[in-house]
Amino acid sequence: MWRTIGRPERMSMFFRQYIQEVEKLGINSIGIVLLISLFIGAVITIQIQLNMSSGWVPRWTVGYITREILLLEFSSSIMCLILAGKVGSNIASELGTMRVTQQIDALEIMGINSANFLILPKVTAMVTIIPLLVIFSIFAGIIGAYASCWFANVMPASQLEYGLQYMFVEWYVWCSIIKSIVFAFIISSVASFFGYSVDGGSIEVGKASTNAVVCSSVLILFFDLILTKLLME
Repeated sequence: MWRTIGRPERMSMFFRQYIQEVEKLGINSIGIVLLISLFIGAVITIQIQLNMSSGWVPRWTVGYITREILLLEFSSSIMCLILAGKVGSNIASELGTMRVTQQIDALEIMGINSANFLILPKVTAMVTIIPLLVIFSIFAGIIGAYASCWFANVMPASQLEYGLQYMFVEWYVWCSIIKSIVFAFIISSVASFFGYSVDGGSIEVGKASTNAVVCSSVLILFFDLILTKLLME
């Protein structure tokens, strides 16, 4: 990371790579984020409604609990765990292949800081695009919750809407964004480390990709516990 974090030698080249990484790592992940968030939002609403079907509990609490789950855990933590598998393995395998095929060694011979040249655009792209994907996931989950009311007749949409708006805390959105920034840095840096430090052949590239996903997931869960404790007090 000491070699990675620094001013790029050519800002035009860095900006071009940054745009490419945003498209490859972020924009190409919109599909899976949309699909999972829609279905999870609908499933959460249905499950809560089935488990809280009591005359003592107002039906609008289903929307309230759905909103809290989406804001506090799913769209930030669980979604980043899913992206760690997709994006983290992509980064690790790409850099590992470049190391095995000696492309990184060629950059070093030409006097280029290969860590800064290859890793910094990935880290900056992830840190900037993942919070946007998290916000997109929150909205998609809410749409999924509405869809369960419209098409599955789980509950009246008006009651769900009241629960979604009830005692809304804006800080929870910022907590989700802050956590997503930390998780994005973990995913990109850990995956880059395992891919950049591959030593061997193609088998080692596969092992590095697997280790990157596992290590990123463990660190995300660990920092999720710490950040939740710090931000929610």
